[in-house]
Amino acid sequence: MDLRPPCAGEVLVKIGAAGICRSDWQVCTGATTHPLPAALGHEGAGTVEAIGPGVTHVAPGDAVILSWAPACGTCFYCERDRPGLCEVFDRTVWRGVMSDGTPRLFLDGAPVYQYCALGCFAERIVVAEASCVPLPQGVPMPVAALIGCCVTTGIGAVMNTACVPAQSSVVIFGAGGVGLSMVMGAHLAGASPIIAVDKLPARMQLALRLGATHFLPAVRGIASDIRALAQGRGADFAFDATGIPAVQETCLAAVRPGGTVVLSGLAPVGSATNLPGADITRKEKTVKGSYYGSALPRRDFIRYAGWYREGRLNLDPLLTKSYALSEVRKAYQDLNAGSIVRGVLSPDAD
Repeated sequence: MDLRPPCAGEVLVKIGAAGICRSDWQVCTGATTHPLPAALGHEGAGTVEAIGPGVTHVAPGDAVILSWAPACGTCFYCERDRPGLCEVFDRTVWRGVMSDGTPRLFLDGAPVYQYCALGCFAERIVVAEASCVPLPQGVPMPVAALIGCCVTTGIGAVMNTACVPAQSSVVIFGAGGVGLSMVMGAHLAGASPIIAVDKLPARMQLALRLGATHFLPAVRGIASDIRALAQGRGADFAFDATGIPAVQETCLAAVRPGGTVVLSGLAPVGSATNLPGADITRKEKTVKGSYYGSALPRRDFIRYAGWYREGRLNLDPLLTKSYALSEVRKAYQDLNAGSIVRGVLSPDAD
C-alpha cells in the first residue's frame, strides 16, 4: 500500500509491537461497523521516524505508546478531562480518516481506512500527534503496546471510572487481557475479595497470580456463588470485560443493593442488554459505562509504565506469544481458540 507522508500535526511511526485485541476481530465479523477496506490494529507502540509541520512534543527517534483516542484538547469533553468522549475524535475516527477528513493509506489509488485512527498491523503508520505519548525508558515495546489499550482500559475502569475504595469486594467477568488488567487494578486499589470469572479454567492460575483471591468458572447461576463469597450480599463492584449481553445481565445480579456495575467490554453494535429497571431502582444499583478506562492517556500511560518499571504492575505474564506481522491470521485463530491471553505482532520478525 501507499503510505502518504505526515501532514500538519501528524507523525510517521515505525511500529515496534502491536497487540492482538478482540476489538479488531469485531470489525472482521461485523459486530463493529467500520468503513472498508481498513487497516486494523489499535494497540501499539513504536518509534517516531518523521514529523509533520507544527509537531512539538515528539521528535524523530522518540519511542512512543500509541493512543487510539487522539483528543482535540479543546472541546466540551476534553475540557472536562474526558478525552475518550472527544467530539472531534468521535466525528473522524469512525469514518476511518484523519482530522482533515482523508486517510493516509491508499491501495491502487483508492483509500484504505485506519481503524481507531491508527492501523497498527503495519510496518509504518501515520497518526495524529495527539496519538503519541512518549515512552519512558526501560519499558519493552510489547509491554508498551499493551499499555496502549488493554491495560489502560482495565486498570482505568477500576481506578478512574469506578474509583474502587480499599477493602471493596469486586467481581470481574472475563479473564483476558482487559479482565486481568482489571484484576491488577483491583489489587492495586486494595480491594478484597477479588473474584475472577471466566469460561476457561486454564485462566485460573494466571488470575490468582495477578491478584485475584478467587476464581470461578462461568456457569449458569454463578451470581449466587458470588454473593456467597461477598458476605452473602453480593459484590460492591461488578466489571464486565466481555461485551456479552448475558454476562452484563449477570453482573447486575451479582452486585449487592447499592452496588455498581461497570460495563467495559464492547458489545456488538445493535445488541441489547436486559437490565431490569425495577431492580436498579428498588435496590439502588448503579450501571456505568467505561470507555478506554475513562483515561487521560498522557497521564495514565506514563503512570502505568512507571508502575511496571517499579515492579508494582506485573504485565509480562499477559504476553503469551509473539507473532510476525505475516502471522496475523494465526494470531487471531489462537485468540479465538482461547490459547493466548495477549499475542503481540512484531513487524521486525518478518
